[in-house]
Amino acid sequence: MATTEHGPLAGVRVVELAGIGPGPFAAMLLADLGADVVRVDRPGGPGLGIDPAYDLTNRNKRSVLVDLKAEDGPATVLDLVERADILIEGYRPGVAERLGVGPDAALARNPQLVYGRMTGWGQDGPLAERAGHDVAYIALTGTLSMIGRPGEPPTVPANLVGDYAGGSLYLVVGVLAALQHARTPGGRGQVVDAAIVDGAAHLAMMIHGMLAAGGWQDRRGSNLLDGGCPFYGTYETADGQAMAVGPLEPQFYAEFSRLLGIEDQAPDRGDIARWEELRALVAERFRTRTRAEWTEVFEGTDACVAPVLSLREAPRHPHLVARSTFVEHGGLTQPAPAPRFSATPASVRSGPARPGADTEAVAAEWDVPGLTRPGKDTTD
Repeated sequence: MATTEHGPLAGVRVVELAGIGPGPFAAMLLADLGADVVRVDRPGGPGLGIDPAYDLTNRNKRSVLVDLKAEDGPATVLDLVERADILIEGYRPGVAERLGVGPDAALARNPQLVYGRMTGWGQDGPLAERAGHDVAYIALTGTLSMIGRPGEPPTVPANLVGDYAGGSLYLVVGVLAALQHARTPGGRGQVVDAAIVDGAAHLAMMIHGMLAAGGWQDRRGSNLLDGGCPFYGTYETADGQAMAVGPLEPQFYAEFSRLLGIEDQAPDRGDIARWEELRALVAERFRTRTRAEWTEVFEGTDACVAPVLSLREAPRHPHLVARSTFVEHGGLTQPAPAPRFSATPASVRSGPARPGADTEAVAAEWDVPGLTRPGKDTTD
């Protein structure tokens, strides 16, 4: 199955050295946008016990099996690299070099290659060699300190802020920018060092500006956007569900307070000293009706209120249904590719790549016969 037919990155070839977390997600984003992403899986898999049939971060990709520790493994990968535009790897610093597929070896074979490196701590610095995960990366950057209720430990925002926002998205921006440079007259390939700590810190740019200007307190739950403000947060409903509230602008707040039924008794929203009084009033009102009832009250208004939906509920919301924000492919409901393009639309073209399932097709299309030499395992 060819994977270069749809999307703005049609014709771009990507080699992904199999890993976990933000690297595979970044490669999936490129695949969603039409790139031909070939994932180099190791025999035996990553050892995480996840059924490859459900790993949606491997959709729209193809997979080949190569043992990088075998004598001919690095040479086979470099044969692929020679024909690629981008390589993505998420090993600890120095591992790719020890395996024989580091930047020097790869760029020697393909000087125009964009070599994307995805790590938590970065390629250098005192912590570069340390193990870590999303929660530690965002903790060190100050980002985690803003999330959660005052007087309680910070709330862990799944692995969305670090791995995917601070990691994958910055890696994708970086490799596409570097690809643009490589394709300009006189341009050449280069290494893109995408570290989650760098990206997670960068995400808080506006907050740092507000902090410097005195418009943000360095205390969780004390500010306009971190739950400290009574008209920007979440409230429990009568049935134990929740509504999200965010009418920051005066005109939206006026509509919110009218529909909530507190406009004649609420204290001045601009009086920070009375915010806790206002919060208690809003909370009391929301507890008088169910989530469905409040959703109906605020439906079609500019009060900036929305029901807090679960992962299984979200795909059925009428707005997301109308936009096809979620799609079903191969029996799996999943987010559709984003963003959208008017001339080169992207789509889910194939389900999660099974390890080794595409070895023969890739060997033929990329002209790398070494992938299927006699005796080489090409299945999972």
